[in-house]
Amino acid sequence: MEKTYSAISGYVIVAVELVIVLLVVLGFTRGLALPAGLLIFLFFLFVPGFVVVNPNESSVLTLFGDYKGTIRKNGFFWTNPFFAKRKISLRARNLDSEPIKVNDKIGNPVMIGVVLVWRVQETFKAAFDVNDYEHFVTIQTEAAIRKLAGLYPYDNFEDEDAEITLRSGGEEVNEELEREVTDRLKIAGVEVMEARINYLAYAQEIAQAMLKRQQATAIVAARFKIVEGAVSMVEMALDELSKKKIVELDEEKKATMVSNLMVVLCGDKEATPVVNTGSIY
Repeated sequence: MEKTYSAISGYVIVAVELVIVLLVVLGFTRGLALPAGLLIFLFFLFVPGFVVVNPNESSVLTLFGDYKGTIRKNGFFWTNPFFAKRKISLRARNLDSEPIKVNDKIGNPVMIGVVLVWRVQETFKAAFDVNDYEHFVTIQTEAAIRKLAGLYPYDNFEDEDAEITLRSGGEEVNEELEREVTDRLKIAGVEVMEARINYLAYAQEIAQAMLKRQQATAIVAARFKIVEGAVSMVEMALDELSKKKIVELDEEKKATMVSNLMVVLCGDKEATPVVNTGSIY
């Protein structure tokens, strides 16, 4: 587990280094070459111990393979010069994944891309529990996308019972994606701040066929509304003619009128009227 390391202020050791320089100069001027040489060795021994930690940055410290702690406080510090130091950023980062081809719940190939906002929360896990935590984030995000796609259909054309689809699921789908990515990245000490689908489309090999299917569905829905409206208009016309006694129509004439009105109202082209100047019989 991560533990905080309290390092000495680097400015204190800088002052010590200045004193060593003065003693070295004094030693050489007085002919004390051996003590001056030891002080020079001590001076250079202290130098590797300096470390600068910038805001939203950390330094993981190990001594011959033994984890000693993490410096999270920003500033100028000095540590054991034999410590190995590894800088790990604590800043929030974006992962804008390239769309990948996956199969949805019913087997249709679709392209999905996501945007992931993440940051390192536990430096110990990020440094030692995985080999490369940045690469780990990328790979596990793709794995989460593949699992998410298998849970939902792209739309409900083929699965009419589906209440949630990738296309219309919105926040529910994004929340499921965020939960899945969070569970996968815990091992690397990574916190998922947000996960959202930013690209969703059918794969190229079936995109044209699915577009035609969507267009056909839209046409059928539009025709349904047109017929529904036309029936209401014909019914209203017959009721008004009967109520106001403009003309008496038997059942055969009503059928002819209904047929003509339905053709005019439901046709996708303008009707061309034919004027009968003789008897209607």
